[in-house]
Amino acid sequence: MRIRSALTALAVVLAGLVASAGSSTAAGGTTAAYCGITWGSAEKSAGALSDAPLVEVRTGRHDCYDRVVFEFAGPVNGYAIGYGETWTEGEGLALSPYTAGGALLRVSLRAPAYDDDHLGTVPYAVGEHVSNLLRYPTLRDVVFGGSYEGYSTFAVGVRARLPFRVLVLAGPGTHSRVVLDVAHQW
Repeated sequence: MRIRSALTALAVVLAGLVASAGSSTAAGGTTAAYCGITWGSAEKSAGALSDAPLVEVRTGRHDCYDRVVFEFAGPVNGYAIGYGETWTEGEGLALSPYTAGGALLRVSLRAPAYDDDHLGTVPYAVGEHVSNLLRYPTLRDVVFGGSYEGYSTFAVGVRARLPFRVLVLAGPGTHSRVVLDVAHQW
């Protein structure tokens, strides 16, 4: 009789746990992802090398994420982006001392930041802060790490390790863009 009572009590407790597992404690509904974001924070990579040079890096603030846009003068679809230390191209110097702390996204673009048609001109100096990010919720720094043998590196400092996504967009005109969005929170 005791075993049956114990099993019945256990069944009642388990049923209660299963019933409450899908509900939120605040509103009684299921917990939704922040702004519907389900990106994750694992490394993302795609594409191949291109010879289209980098022409501009810009940033933007959105309701749910901050954005970094890398624009190229031609088709580019190659990148590898993930959290971790970032080193300058060619020299291998750590870029973390040049950033404002928090977490660091290592951005390797599979295209040069120099244009062979214009005597190898590089648009940024190594270690240069590319954008003013005052009052951005997530982004802290975008620092150029150099360009070497067709690869360009940037260290993107963010407040914390947060979900991010990478998009490759065509345009404007014959240009293309590699876009990095970093969520404001999980």
